[in-house]
Amino acid sequence: MKVTSKQLRKMWLDFYKERGHVDIGAVSLIGDGTTGVMFNVAGMQPLMPYLLGEKHPKGTRLCNVQGCVRTVDIEEVGDESHFTFFEMLGNWSLGDYFKKEKTKWSFDFLTKELGFDKDKLCSTVFAGNENVARDDEIVGYLIDAGVKKENIFYLKENWWNLPGTVNTPCGPDNEWFYPRHDRPCSDHCDATCECGRWVEVGNDVYMQYMVKEDGSVEPLKNKNIDTGFGFERLLMYINGLTDGYKTDLFEGVIKFLEQQTGKIYGESAEETKAMRIIADHIRTAVMLIGDANGILPSNVGAGYILRRLIRRALRYAKFLGLTKEQLTDVAKIYINDVYNESYPLLPEKQEYICEELLKEATKFDRTLEQGTREFTKLITNLAKFAPEVKRISGEKAFRLFDTFGFPLELTEEMAAEQGYTIDKEGFKKAFEEHQAKSKGVAKGEFKSGLQDDGVVTTKYHTATHLLNAALKRVLGPQCHQMGSNITAERLRFDFPCDHKMTAEELAQTEKLVNDWIEQGLTVTKEEMAKRKAVEIGAEAQFIERYPDVVSVYTIGDVSKEICTGPHVENTKELHHFHIAKEEASSSGVRRIKAILD
Repeated sequence: MKVTSKQLRKMWLDFYKERGHVDIGAVSLIGDGTTGVMFNVAGMQPLMPYLLGEKHPKGTRLCNVQGCVRTVDIEEVGDESHFTFFEMLGNWSLGDYFKKEKTKWSFDFLTKELGFDKDKLCSTVFAGNENVARDDEIVGYLIDAGVKKENIFYLKENWWNLPGTVNTPCGPDNEWFYPRHDRPCSDHCDATCECGRWVEVGNDVYMQYMVKEDGSVEPLKNKNIDTGFGFERLLMYINGLTDGYKTDLFEGVIKFLEQQTGKIYGESAEETKAMRIIADHIRTAVMLIGDANGILPSNVGAGYILRRLIRRALRYAKFLGLTKEQLTDVAKIYINDVYNESYPLLPEKQEYICEELLKEATKFDRTLEQGTREFTKLITNLAKFAPEVKRISGEKAFRLFDTFGFPLELTEEMAAEQGYTIDKEGFKKAFEEHQAKSKGVAKGEFKSGLQDDGVVTTKYHTATHLLNAALKRVLGPQCHQMGSNITAERLRFDFPCDHKMTAEELAQTEKLVNDWIEQGLTVTKEEMAKRKAVEIGAEAQFIERYPDVVSVYTIGDVSKEICTGPHVENTKELHHFHIAKEEASSSGVRRIKAILD
């Protein structure tokens, strides 16, 4: 009988509720800053305070299904088993029951509820070290529960602790393994074999010791249990599948991709890989944008990871001939059909999620077109003039990143497809030099506040002129530029103002700039004597610093400024302007940070 993802979630929660546990629900996927990670990567992570001794308001027996995001192996996504978003089936004992009950319950859930063959189910246990003897106690409980003695293996690796910490819980763990029927090995193959046949489906951690400062351990008064079972893996196994993308979690999306592309999943390795990447990355993007603490694509931190996922999905969508609108249809399948019950916030945020996906797709269309063209030119020149060179320099890779917004990971991936590698150290060095220049900009060491003359910074520079003009209309003619800092990621603009700008003032300013962008105003440059420039009303910051002959940039009938450039030719090139933040810079001076979409 086929078991759906919704049924499996219910089976897990009902099983432990019947045994006195309370469903505590899932928490945000986004790290809150207390654990040192961007995303929650394990079901136990949000419960760490309670595992360390705090009293949980819902008692000592807990369970849930927790969404997690793990992005350290993004490049591996595309095979049959890697996912960036996944769920963990969890249950916990906080100083309540311990090994005897837990081994029995894990065994019963796997064999009686899910139908695993008890004769094939294997377990690995702690083999002991200089501090703690091997865990013979749990071996006895496993045998009593029904695990065959010959299917239990001692390993030193079966020990859990928080790396680099002291005075924190630690202890042995018990991992559950089951064989893949499609990967036969030798007659002597067991759960310790690295052939890939044996897959871990769950783990019970017994926190019964405390790590002391000298590295030794002492018994804990209150012993805890932390259980984590892989939801996607279990769903695959109980349905007799070996491909995680054939479960009902992805079934609707894969069918949709087949219908829209005319391709058949599983026929072509490259097309199948593309479908998996799209299915996985859009799912994760939906979860991160639609989360209670949802994030948006950006160039830093968690937002950068989200941007990378969306853009990787978009690249493979183009490979299959899909439009960005069709990717929002993929998002809607997850929102309305797959996760509508377990993540009810997603349907409420559907319009917002799809809008943000489309915004990022539109940005990436421009980036991909320009960057791909430059990348192709780079590869063509290497093949023509230096065919023996199979390595792209860090400087060239950084130029793609800095000037065209092309992520290093994308350059690296495309290069690998052509048989090239990237000089990552060279890229790192170029990036550090770039950062040094940015610091120089902050000190006024670069003309017009620009970090460089790249395509993106040129657009931002023009945008500062429009922002300056808009602020004059909203706040009054006394408003003027007092400083600017422009990078390829954003603009920063300082101006005199005696109050925090209201939401209405910010909205008016943003609307004015976008109206001028939409009008497609021509940007012209004229050389003239500084005296004449002042007479015709051209504005300038620190007029005394300019030479006798200056350049005056005029934007329609909106702006006229003395400036050293460079600028775009038409405001349409700026696409869309958004004020990201307004804050105090110093007494009587406010600062706006803005981005171009």
